[in-house]
Amino acid sequence: MTEAATRRTPGTPCWTSLMVHSLAATQDFYHSLFGWEFAPGPQQLGAYVRAVQGGRPVAGLSELPPERHLPVAWMTYLASDDADETAEMIRACGGTVAVGPLDTDEASRMLIAADPEGAVFGVWQECAYAAAEPGAPGTPVWHELLTRDGTGVLKFYRMVFGYQAETAAPEEPGCRTLRLDGRPVCAIQSVGDALPRGRGPYWMTHFAVDDVDETVRRVTALGGQVVRPPTRGATGHRATVRDPQGAAFTVVRRTEG
Repeated sequence: MTEAATRRTPGTPCWTSLMVHSLAATQDFYHSLFGWEFAPGPQQLGAYVRAVQGGRPVAGLSELPPERHLPVAWMTYLASDDADETAEMIRACGGTVAVGPLDTDEASRMLIAADPEGAVFGVWQECAYAAAEPGAPGTPVWHELLTRDGTGVLKFYRMVFGYQAETAAPEEPGCRTLRLDGRPVCAIQSVGDALPRGRGPYWMTHFAVDDVDETVRRVTALGGQVVRPPTRGATGHRATVRDPQGAAFTVVRRTEG
């Protein structure tokens, strides 16, 4: 990551990662689905690889220890200028810091936290990954927090990251777009009882694809499941799916213009 890297405004999603029970099987799935290649990651993170698309890192994959029977889920990292200061703000605003802040191998610091409703997210200081081509197939293009009632937790994220919030499009009731300096960066979606039983609030990663219907067909052929069938809206064509280990994500072809 060199001169092509850009500094992210604090609060901007800057990375996404997935902890799984079988790293090899997960690599096979996403290579077949998105065409990802893989490169070794920091050794101190154990069994960890970076997914690469178009020569640029797009996501991280790591393997859970055999004794850790945790649910598999994509995790969004939010940029910070000072991970230690952000950790203090998270605690002061009712959140929990579970890991870190700690140094990585790239002159940066990171932590893993949970908001007051229990949704897990990461914070990364000096995340210097060069961005892949915007909207390129197989790259993250949007991040959205799914929670039962976003009203309360919205205050937490506004206080910690300084977001400005606005109601999203009419066809997305309960959705608030979060902006930084007037630019939309992520969203909070209130889903009420539609949140699966036994599943707390969580951040959802959206990946760009050329053809949503074909991608959904490939997901099921590769052993995944459809959570929400393809639908069309003002912002594009999308579907929500799960990989064979249970991690949910959304695939989207955005409307041009």
